[in-house]
Amino acid sequence: MAFKKKQEEKILDVDAAMQGSLSFKEPVNLRINGRFEGNLEIKGNLTIGQTAVVCADIIGDNVIVGGKVKGHITARERLTLLPSALVEGDIYPAKLNVAEGAILEGKCMMLHDFLNTDELSRYLEVDLNSILEWANSGKVPAIKEGEGWRFDRKAIDSWIASGKIGK
Repeated sequence: MAFKKKQEEKILDVDAAMQGSLSFKEPVNLRINGRFEGNLEIKGNLTIGQTAVVCADIIGDNVIVGGKVKGHITARERLTLLPSALVEGDIYPAKLNVAEGAILEGKCMMLHDFLNTDELSRYLEVDLNSILEWANSGKVPAIKEGEGWRFDRKAIDSWIASGKIGK
């Protein structure tokens, strides 16, 4: 007889005021209902509740915004803006869901499966010269196309998760 192993769910709720940088390399479900200032890098799901006020650049897999965000949001898989969302900053989602009533004061640039050098620089928040140096030396997964480079976003995400960035 086989037993289903209950999948452990990691949930972190932030209901207070926090400052700093939060980075999760393991998948997590993070919910913010209070105030947060700094930088957020989440593997997994990030929910910004209706009462939350977040001043941060955010990188996450699935990001749901119901409160106020001032900063750029990169959603590797999906960004959902609920009716109560107010986002002041540029967004970079792979997929986007915007409910009626949500407010976006910024630009939206959809992430594609393949990135050029400028897009990868912005995606990783690394200067362009470092990207070119990594591509030319073979440190980053890249495909040479004529004079330029092309980067598979999923290969880049795996490369980052493996911790090889900057080595």
